[in-house]
Amino acid sequence: MRLQELSEITRMPIASIKYYLREGIVPAGRLVTATRAQYDDGHVRRIRTIQTLRNVNGLRVEQIRAIVGLVDRGASRVEIMKALQREVQALGEPVPGRTEEGNAVVRLRGWPDVPTAARGALDDHLEEMARLGVPLPEDALEVYSRAVDLIAHVDVGDAASAADLDTLVTKAAAGMHMHSQLVLRLLALAQASRSIALYGPAPGPHTAHRVAGAAPVGVPTPSAQPPAARPQAEPASRRSSPPVE
Repeated sequence: MRLQELSEITRMPIASIKYYLREGIVPAGRLVTATRAQYDDGHVRRIRTIQTLRNVNGLRVEQIRAIVGLVDRGASRVEIMKALQREVQALGEPVPGRTEEGNAVVRLRGWPDVPTAARGALDDHLEEMARLGVPLPEDALEVYSRAVDLIAHVDVGDAASAADLDTLVTKAAAGMHMHSQLVLRLLALAQASRSIALYGPAPGPHTAHRVAGAAPVGVPTPSAQPPAARPQAEPASRRSSPPVE
């Protein structure tokens, strides 16, 4: 395909594609003349990767260059996933575990006991919770870790199904953001639902409450005036049509 077609398929402006070509983030096309090149599905996948890292994850150009550089060098999938966690989730550098709670959950779940950025971030968070006086009980940590292990199994399995490294990056990067947000929203809904089941719904416009001695909602009292008659609907033939866009 020509550059114009590549731009149309990916919805990336030609000027942007040329920029990433100059930066070496998108590989050069196959020259067919001195001034014209041909592009293929690999270029489409690379641009999709750039769009995800840029628009979904908000990464800077130098961060995108580092990640696609791993792809172009044929790095292992584990190395690419670790780089994505470091850049997308801003977890810092890989470090060994240092808290007893973190070490305990790694042993409990049978996770590899190796230095990772996620391990250091977990320890930072556990220490912060302890400083705030809200340490997580061991049984609660077991439940939390079991739940996220099941979620991670689905997420990593989906990314692992990618046929090529660019697709791996696109799936994993989108999942790290969108799936994490989905988990937070599902958790909020579950917490709200549990609270309602325990305490009952809070008063609001969507809950009908009866006052002692009052008639049920919708049943007029003897002193109440009947509702005014509604105007007759205009015949369909006389209604104006919506504007055509």
